[in-house]
Amino acid sequence: MSFSVELRHRFPGFAIDVAFDVPSPGVTVLFGPSGAGKSTVIAAVAGLLAAAECRIAIGAEVLADTRTGLWLPPERRRVGMVFQDARLFPHMSVAGNLAFGLRRTRTRRIGFDEVVDLLGIRPLLARRPHTLSGGERQRVAIGRALLAQPQLLLMDEPLASLDAALKAEILPYLARLKATLDLPVLYVTHSLDELLQLADSVVLIEAGTVRAAGPITEIAARADLPLAAREDAAAVLSCTVAAHEPGRQLTRLAWGPATLWVAQVDLPVGIAVRARIPAREVILARTDVGAFAGALSLHNVLPGTVKGIAGHPARRAALVEVAVGNASLLSRVTPDAVARLGLAPGAPVAALIKSMSIEILGDAPVRTG
Repeated sequence: MSFSVELRHRFPGFAIDVAFDVPSPGVTVLFGPSGAGKSTVIAAVAGLLAAAECRIAIGAEVLADTRTGLWLPPERRRVGMVFQDARLFPHMSVAGNLAFGLRRTRTRRIGFDEVVDLLGIRPLLARRPHTLSGGERQRVAIGRALLAQPQLLLMDEPLASLDAALKAEILPYLARLKATLDLPVLYVTHSLDELLQLADSVVLIEAGTVRAAGPITEIAARADLPLAAREDAAAVLSCTVAAHEPGRQLTRLAWGPATLWVAQVDLPVGIAVRARIPAREVILARTDVGAFAGALSLHNVLPGTVKGIAGHPARRAALVEVAVGNASLLSRVTPDAVARLGLAPGAPVAALIKSMSIEILGDAPVRTG
């Protein structure tokens, strides 16, 4: 099943023309700068914007198609909506706000207790919204949206009003939600942390158009896209905890084309995790390092091929995309290193990565496949 959007609309001074098709369920993040058109897409999907031209479908169910004249009103789309501000009913307790979501439908696919435990809000049930922290209010708002039994959950920058500490508090709950519920989620943000921790698929939007769309593991590692131009550019890998070696204080990760060693993590063997490798931490070599790998402090030496090189003159740097099997890594090096090593598309290269440079994202399992 897939979730597809085609949308064309013109506002004074701005036009949007986007089309994308992503797997469902899973979290699809609309990512881009403010004013790019992300929230306009959300409004059209929710039925809050009557676009000039659009087709929106979840699998075989079409929510809107201007070519045939089909336009389901918001109340018939079975779409849950979470905004930047929680918009809870101040006169109701947390339990009352959650029950309001249940009253909107007779379907009971997602249960009250399941949502309460998933979001960790059972101790809050008797409290009123004004007594909650920002992170707690957002968790309750998400719970209310889920209990309306949506077939699609829309989240329009739900963490934008929270400070860094509250974001860190709520992100694990969102990661747990996406790993547990079999539900498509369309999530708007311009936060890289939220993108890397939550996205299964990403749609990059710039000036009302789609720059690229696809799995986060592919989009994050493309040297020609805006994510790679950032100072914090990194590859995102879907891995499995394969084994622990307590004597060496290391954990072995199975990652598609290769094995990775990281500092030991307290996660069970077999669990799926998401790993981040910053481009600035990947060293490249154009020689057979196997002969002296044992003399190096790093544990990860991955043979690959240069897939592409993008220059970043403002940083006096170059970004090299390295294909490792059917996946990719990024390495930020100096233009001098590109010249000295004779790096060019198709050239064999080894990627050297310290175990301490590989970050395991979040503390919850992630969706795979």
